[in-house]
Amino acid sequence: MLVTERDYGFDVDRCPQCNGRWLDYDELDRLEASTGATEAERRATIEYGEHPSELDCPVCGKRMITFDYRAYSLELDECSEGHGYWLDAGEEGRVRDIVNERVRGLERSASAEAAWGRFVGGLKRGRGGGLFGRR
Repeated sequence: MLVTERDYGFDVDRCPQCNGRWLDYDELDRLEASTGATEAERRATIEYGEHPSELDCPVCGKRMITFDYRAYSLELDECSEGHGYWLDAGEEGRVRDIVNERVRGLERSASAEAAWGRFVGGLKRGRGGGLFGRR
């Protein structure tokens, strides 16, 4: 029997025996958004390497599927009928960590791209010297 608790600003169903969490289908997005990441920063394929789960959906009772969340070494279970996701104890924290890591990676990528653009722009204006600049 799952109990409902308020976590991360919304109601989450929790198993008192194993401390796992059941997130309704839209609640995984809400958990990711609780990190402060924008929708654009969170946009990407979520599911990789799907295979049969050992768990049944607590809503419809059908066998769930397991997938690697965002290609990280975090396996989540999903109802194939779209009812939601099962997160084992502590996995909601890992989801938040992964989203935060993804946002930091996107920020580093944007910063590196901007720096590269400034560098190439300097070369085009002849200030770069070396192999590509004018002397």
